Order: sequence, then structure tokens, then C-alpha cells
Amino acid sequence: MRAKSDLFDMETLFLVIVVILFTLAIFDLYVGVSNDAVNFLNSAVGSKAAKFKTLMIVASIGIFVGAAMSNGMMDIARHGIFQPEHYYATELMYLFVAVMITDVILLDAFNSFGMPTSTTVSMVFELLGGSVALAMFKMHDDPSLTLGMLLNTEKALSVIIGIFVSVAIAFFFGTLVQYLARLFFSFNYKKNLKWKIGIYGGVAITAIVYFMLIKGVKDASYMTEGFRTWIHENTLLVVGCCFVFFTILMQILHFLKVNVFKVIVLTGTFSLALAFAGNDLVNFIGVPLAGYSTYQDYMAQGNGVGFDNFLMDSLNGPADTPVIFLIASGAIMVFALITSKKAHRVTQTEVNLGKQDEGSEMFGSSPIARTIVRKTTGAGQAIAKIIPDKALAWADKRFNKDDIILADHAAFDLVRASVNLVLSGLLIALGTSLKLPLSTTYVTFMVAMGSSLADRAWTRESAVYRVTGVLSVIGGWLFTAFAAFMACFILTCIIHWGGFIVIIILFIGLFIFMYLNRHKGAIENDKAKDDLISKVQNSDSDVVSMKLIKQHYQQVMSKLLQSQASLFMSITDGIIKNDLKALRKSINELKDDKYLLKNSRRKEIVAMRKINNQAEMMQTNSWLHQGFSSCEQMLYSLRRVCDPCKEHVDNNFTPLPQEYIDEFVPARNDIYNLLTRVEAVISSNDFSKKSEMIDELDSIKDRVKSIRKKRTDCISSESYNPDLMMLYVTILQESEEMLYQMKHFIKAASEYLK
Repeated sequence: MRAKSDLFDMETLFLVIVVILFTLAIFDLYVGVSNDAVNFLNSAVGSKAAKFKTLMIVASIGIFVGAAMSNGMMDIARHGIFQPEHYYATELMYLFVAVMITDVILLDAFNSFGMPTSTTVSMVFELLGGSVALAMFKMHDDPSLTLGMLLNTEKALSVIIGIFVSVAIAFFFGTLVQYLARLFFSFNYKKNLKWKIGIYGGVAITAIVYFMLIKGVKDASYMTEGFRTWIHENTLLVVGCCFVFFTILMQILHFLKVNVFKVIVLTGTFSLALAFAGNDLVNFIGVPLAGYSTYQDYMAQGNGVGFDNFLMDSLNGPADTPVIFLIASGAIMVFALITSKKAHRVTQTEVNLGKQDEGSEMFGSSPIARTIVRKTTGAGQAIAKIIPDKALAWADKRFNKDDIILADHAAFDLVRASVNLVLSGLLIALGTSLKLPLSTTYVTFMVAMGSSLADRAWTRESAVYRVTGVLSVIGGWLFTAFAAFMACFILTCIIHWGGFIVIIILFIGLFIFMYLNRHKGAIENDKAKDDLISKVQNSDSDVVSMKLIKQHYQQVMSKLLQSQASLFMSITDGIIKNDLKALRKSINELKDDKYLLKNSRRKEIVAMRKINNQAEMMQTNSWLHQGFSSCEQMLYSLRRVCDPCKEHVDNNFTPLPQEYIDEFVPARNDIYNLLTRVEAVISSNDFSKKSEMIDELDSIKDRVKSIRKKRTDCISSESYNPDLMMLYVTILQESEEMLYQMKHFIKAASEYLK
């Protein structure tokens, strides 16, 4: 009776684990769609092909249909990475829990940063990391076992190769095809369409249908073997008939005043959403279903054997996914697509990297990006010398951005959106037919980047930022593999040692992580909504644009002045109190302020280009430049004070004598109060007491100057400490310089904001 009771208890515990796995699957579906929405939404969203609600409906239908018709690629989670005949049920259940917890955390973290990553890579390397951990335990217990017997490393290797292959191929063809498409249509694509649109539409829709047949419907679980065979044997016939039919149909639609490009974009969005749900569903529910099968197989065949002694060779068989799970998964994915704010943020990352015009760049510059841009620019100039001048002149006319046709607030036009969708679908279909593991994320992202490069969206002023962004995303893909492997390896070890109790603790910890991360994301989204520069990009009025730019200037300068006042106090307190920690913190804060100032300056200069009245723009830009320069010099003065103070305290040199402190602190406090008053003036835009403030500033500056002169006159005395004297004079001199720059800043700000 005791053994039977223990067995029942183990069955109950593992039933709880199955429930946990399916709960994690719901989380994973939600965060997974948030990440992969970029694959099928970015082109339609970036080109404003339809209302956002319409795009959501089209994509949602594609996702639901694709999930319901999933092709049953669940086998990768059952035996694609490990050899299940060597593992016991307990070991695999622990592995599956570790994989799911890692996947949810990893994908949600990437979504929070707005960075698209590959769900395929994350799942494969999580399974690999966890399997390696289990293999180490098993080889320790049984030396006759080898890593080759326990693992199937070919799949992981093929994914790694697929990363580099798909990145290079997608970017190259994205650049080439978009360049040819732009030469064919030009930026004024509505001009002289006539017969062009019918042929282009026929080719595009046929390619999309081919993509759905090869990558989607053909391998669906509902399709019979006879239908699959017929499609395989008659592919050319199907493609040829589709081309003729859709060419005629698109030409008729054009004659009926229907925008064929919108039809192509919406159809492409549907097809990619369908393929994503049908083929990537394994990344989200494959592991929980494998755990569910493990439990079912044990209950059916265990015959009283404990979970710890039941080998799972049954997982070598094909997966049989119940339809109810597919339909439920489709519903959850649709819900996630509609409600997830992070999905919209990830999509916005790719749209921003490919937008036609300059704007508020999301990424800074990097040495690698600067080198790539420099080398590419040089190569382009060399090639241009070889091409005849007439050919270059003709191409330049086709790329005349003054003729561009953009929907309201669109990042790029419908021509590029259609190329992105059609080419992504074709490359994925080609990779599937050749058994290459091309990732949907890799292909769609790199095609979009290649097409934006070909469309001359990456100007000399924005190229380095866009390249940095692309490199950041690619680096994120590689980091995904490493992070997935290591995190799951560690979690599997912890669960293997701690058992069911650790699973419960990790599960509760995941809930807390998701809540905190969701709350943080909500705060960041609220901040993003207040981005005045993005509103400038969407404004058509010079008056409104200038008002928004000035409001942004007020916000930035107010924040910087508050920070400078606080830093001035913390730095001087740091040297007075020998507080090394405060000085180190101040150095980091100065770096942050410098980045904020530089980034804001670029944003406002780019935004000023939206002003049509060039005379007004140049006049206001002069005051803007002077204000930024003065604020920058004030930051430099603070840095020139902070560095020697930090070095002085860090080396444990003699502290400032009380005599120095007593004469400096009153002036220091007056400077702080003046900075806070200037910040209040900037925030309120009330310069009515500007003259009084400048008079007070001059008075404080004269006091600081007299203190500095008094101390420099003492240099001839034999009693002074040269290191202390040099440090103190530096503090006084830079304080005086700050006041000098503050005076220029007040004058510039009053002229700019009036």
C-alpha cells in the first residue's frame, strides 16, 4: 500500500508539472507573438497600407488559420536535439520545464528592449543546453554513454549555419531586387503604370501563392498525401496558371482604380502570418506537448514502474497534436497580437531602421559601423567612376525622392513594402524546398534592411546609426543562442538537483519577473508617447513644428540644468567630504548627460529640417546651436572639476583645509541656487527677470574670481600645498567658467524661446 501511495503521489506531482508546462506555453505564446509580429507586420505598418485595425484583422486571420493548419513539426522537441531512448521520464520533464522558463524570460527580455530575435534559435539552443546538462549527469553515472549517443547536434549546427547563410542571402537579394524595382517604378510609382502593374502584381501574388503552398498549406496536418504529391508534381503548372490568372486580375483591378500595391501588401501580410503560425508554433507549444506525451506514455505503459526508471523511447515516434491544442494556440496568438504593446515596439524597431527619411534614430554610432560606412562609401564612389555618366543620371532620376508618394506618416512607400513581403516569402519557400533552416525572423529583417539600403534611405547622415542598429540586432541573434544555451544549462542543473520544490519556486519567480517587466514596459511606453520630436515628424505646419521643437528644448534643458545643479553639489561635497563613491557616481551621470545632450541636439537639428521657412529656420537654429554649445561647455566644466577631485580622493591625498571650504561653500551654494532658478525660468519660459538674474550671475562670478586671485597670489608663500592649491584653483576656475557659459545660455535661450 505504501509503494502504491508513493506512486500515486509521483503521478500527481508530474500531472502538476504538465499543468505548469501548459501554463508556461500560454506565456510563451504571448511573448513569442510579441517578438515575431515584426516578421509579418513591419511592411504593412511601415507603408501604412491600411488602417492599423485592418492590418490586425488580416494578420489575425492568417495566424489563426496557420495555427489550425499547423504542419505538425512538433517532432523537433521530442527527438530533434536529444536521443529520448536514453532518458528517463523524470529527466525529460525537468528538462522541458527548464526550457520553457528560459524561453519565456529570454523572449520577454528581448521584447522589452524592442529587439526582434529568433524563436527557433532560442528553442533549439535551450533544448541543446538542457540536454548537455542532463548528458553530463548521465555520463557521470554511466561511463559507457557518450555525448554522441545522447545528443543530436546536427540540428543545432544546421541552425548556426542557417543564421549566416540567411543573413547574407536575404540582405543581398533585398538590396538587388529593391534597386531593380525602384528603377522599374521610380518613387513616383503611380506614373505610367498601365501594363507594368499587371505584370508586377501577377508575379507578386503568384510568388505569395507559391510561398503559401510550399511553406504553409502543403504540409498542413489536414492535407492528404495524395494532395501533397500532386502539388509536388505539378508545381510549375500551378505557378504558370496562377501567373496568368493573377496578371489579368491585377490589371483589371488597376483599371477599376484599385491600388494593386495595397492588395499585394495585405496578401503578403496574410501569407507570412499564416506561415509563421503554421511553422513556428513548435517553438511555443512543442516542448509542453512533448511533456504531455511523456506523461500520457507513462500512464499508458508505465505498469507500476516509477518515473525515475521509465525510459522515453516512445518519443522517437511522430507527434500527434490534438486539433483542440492547435485551435487554442491560434486563439492565444491572436489575442497576444492584438493586445501586446511590446509587439508594436518590436515592429517599430525594424520600421525605424528602414524609414525613408532621417528622424529620431534609435541607435548611436559604433566603431564597426563607422568603418563599414566609410569602406562602403569609398567602394560606391569607385564603382560610380566606372559607370557611364548618362546611366548614372538616368538612375538618379528614378531615385528622385522629391517625387516620392508616401501615405500620411508612412516610413516608406508601397513599392518597398511589396518587395519586402514577396521576396521574404520566396526566400523562405526556397529555403524550405532545399531543406535549409532559414529563419523567418532573419529573412524578413535582412530583406527589409537590404531594401532600405537600395532605396537610398540610409543617407550619409543616418547610415552609421542604421548600420549600428542592424549590427545590434544581428548581435542579439547570436547572443540569443549563447544566452539560451547557458541559461537552460544552469536551470536544468538546478532543477535536477532540487526537484519539484525548485520548479515551484522558479514558476513563482517567473510570475514576479513577468509582472515587474510588464510594469517597466508600461512606464517606458508612457514615456515614448511624450516624444515631441516624433510629433514634429508627423506635423505639416511650421507653426506647430516650431512650437513642438521648442517644447522639446525646454524639457531637455530643464532636465540637464537640474542634473547640473545636483552634480555641482555632489562633486563639491565629494571633495569636501572625501566621498569617493559620490565622485564615481557623478562621473557616470556626467556621461549620461553628455549622451542626452548630444542625442537631443541631433534630434532637434533633424526636426528643424521640417521647417519650410528656411530664413526663420536658420535664425532660430543659430540660437539653438548657441544654447546647446553653452550647456555642453557647462558639462565640460563639471567634468574638469570631477576628474581631478576623484583622482585626489582616490589617491588619499590631503583633504581640502577648512579655510578653503569656508570661503568656497557660500559661493558654491549661490551657484547652485542660480542654476535652479535658471531651470525654473526655462521650464516656465518666463524671462521677465533676465536682467536681474544676469546681474546676480556677474556678482557671483566676480566673487569667485576674487577668491581665485587671492589664492593664486598666495603661491609665493612657502606654506601652501601645491597639489591642494592646484586642485582648489581648478575648482574655482571651472566654477567661474560655468557662470560665464550660463550667462550665454540664458541669453540664447531667451532669444530662442521667445
